[in-house]
Amino acid sequence: MSQSKIVGWGHSKFGKHDNLDFEDLFRDVAMQAIQRSGYDVTDIDGIFVGHFNAGFLPQDFTASIAAVAIPEFRHVPAVRLENACATGSAAIWGALDALESGRIKRALVVGIEKMSGLPNQQVGETLLRCSYVKEEAHTPAGFAGVFGNIASAYFERFGDQSDALAAISAKNHAHGMNNPLAHMQRDFGFDFCRQPSDKNPFVAGPLKRSDCSLVSDGAAALVISTQHSKNAQVPAIQWRSRSQVNDFLPLSRRDPTVLEGARLAWLQGLEKANITLADLQFAEIHDCFTIAELLQYEAMGLAPHGQGARVIHDGLTHQGGKLPINLSGGLKSRGHPIGATGVSQHVMAAMQLSGQAGDMQVNRASLGAVFNMGGVAVANYLSILEPA
Repeated sequence: MSQSKIVGWGHSKFGKHDNLDFEDLFRDVAMQAIQRSGYDVTDIDGIFVGHFNAGFLPQDFTASIAAVAIPEFRHVPAVRLENACATGSAAIWGALDALESGRIKRALVVGIEKMSGLPNQQVGETLLRCSYVKEEAHTPAGFAGVFGNIASAYFERFGDQSDALAAISAKNHAHGMNNPLAHMQRDFGFDFCRQPSDKNPFVAGPLKRSDCSLVSDGAAALVISTQHSKNAQVPAIQWRSRSQVNDFLPLSRRDPTVLEGARLAWLQGLEKANITLADLQFAEIHDCFTIAELLQYEAMGLAPHGQGARVIHDGLTHQGGKLPINLSGGLKSRGHPIGATGVSQHVMAAMQLSGQAGDMQVNRASLGAVFNMGGVAVANYLSILEPA
C-alpha cells in the first residue's frame, strides 16, 4: 500500500476571533487545505475532527458540523476525536489508521477550538478536567497550578531555574515574531520574562504570566492521502515514523519532574525512523508552560535529568542553533487552541519541510519532529516527518 502523505494544509491566524464562529473557522482552514492538495471537496472520503470543547462551546457532537460548514460533506463519514491537549494529534492518528487500513483514500483532518468566549477562571476550570479530577480538581490556578507545582518540585530538587524558564519564554516569543499566524507577535525579551511585574505577575508557584501559553481561538487542517494529486500546490510530506505512548493520569503515581511517557515516545519514534536527534533539523514541541519545554529537553535526550537548563542557555534550541525548537513561536507565542494544536504543529512542520516557512525557515530542512502531549505527558504523540 502507498504511504500516507500530507498533501495539503490550512491554518487560521490564532488569537481572539469574536467575529468567527465554529463553522467559519472550520470552513476556512478546510478549504485552504483542500485547495492546496489539488483535490476537490467531493474527493474527501473521511473527516476527522480534533475538538476538545468540554464546555468552551454549548454545541457538542461537533464532527457533524463539518457538513453544516461545507454542505458537500453531508454524506461523508465524520468523527470527532479528543485526547486533552493532544486532541489534534489523536485526530491525525485516526486518519492515518483509516488510510493505512485501506478503508479511505483521502482524509481531511481539522483541529479546532474556540476558547476566548469564557472568562479566564472558567477556562482554567475547563482545562483542569484534563487532570485527575479525583485528586487534582481543586488545584488553585487551574492547569497553571498543576504545572506550577511541577516547577516548584523541580526547583526544590535542582535549584532555581527561573533564568532558564525566562530564556525559553523569550526564545519562543522571539521566534513568534517570524510567524504571521501567531497569536502573540511581540518580542518581550529576557528581562521582562525574568522579572515579576504588574504586567508579568506570578500565576502559580514560580510560574509567571510569561511562562504560560495563551488562551486562543483557531483552527488548522491537513489533507492526508495515499496519493498525490497532479494539481497539488504543495509538495507532499510523509511520516518517517510515528509513535504514541501513554502514562498514568494521576501525578501521585509518578515523579512529576520526569516525563517518562514522553521519553519513551521519543525513544520509540527515533528507533522506528532509524535516526538520532542529531539528524533532525528542527522540532515543534508542546510548550504549554515553559517548565514543560524544559522537561521535554530532558525527555528528548538533549540533557540528563535536572540539567535541561543548559540546553537553553547554550543556545541549542534557538533559531540558528543545532536543534531549533518551536520556530513557529510554540504554544507560548503561536497560541494554544486545544483541539487545533496538534494539527497546527504538523502544518508548521510541513511548511518547513516544503521550504514554505518564510522567516521561520530552516535551511535545507529535510527531517523534522513534532511532539504533542495531552495532560502532563499522559498522552504522548511523536511524528518524524520528511519530504515524500
